[in-house]
Amino acid sequence: MNEDKNTAIPVKQDKKLDVMVLAQAALCAALCYIGATFLKIDIPVGTEKTMFHFGNAFCVLAALLLGGVWGGLAGAVGMTISDLTTAYVTSAPKTFVLKFCIGLIVGLVAHKMFHIARDNTRKYVVTGTIAASVSGMLFNVIADPIVGYFYKRYLFGVPQDLSKALAKIGALTTSVNAVIAVVVASLVYLALRDVLKKSGILRLL
Repeated sequence: MNEDKNTAIPVKQDKKLDVMVLAQAALCAALCYIGATFLKIDIPVGTEKTMFHFGNAFCVLAALLLGGVWGGLAGAVGMTISDLTTAYVTSAPKTFVLKFCIGLIVGLVAHKMFHIARDNTRKYVVTGTIAASVSGMLFNVIADPIVGYFYKRYLFGVPQDLSKALAKIGALTTSVNAVIAVVVASLVYLALRDVLKKSGILRLL
């Protein structure tokens, strides 16, 4: 009986943890949706659109808080739903893949390399947080215009010159969004970290 009880306890704890993580991921996905849908400035480019937005900031924040997989899923789901419910519906598949990759990269650097959720000096945590945020956004700055070019050129048949022009404009807006994401996500995570840790909500990855 003792063995059964002993083996039953961690299972219940794991279930509680899964429910909490799922709830946190859902909240982060909602923030990503809001950041990409409402906290944005649309920029018309001919028949296309690009935008400055806060969606990436919440995507990075989700990975800092929840780790790469859960954070990436939160960002991918939230921002894909945003695309599907706005004028960016054709970008939804690209958005899902890229945002998930951002989460994986941020989570890898933050929690596998720097272990920012563990007990470390404030300076070390700040360095790790910024390094993780920059890594994820650097990937996006490089990958988004390249994927966007091939996406429009070969999937939608957009002429080559127009595809190149859209990629260049996309690179500019992506770079601005990256700076916004690094600053906002880092500041918010560092502000929340100690509070969440004291309350026992912070995931120790």
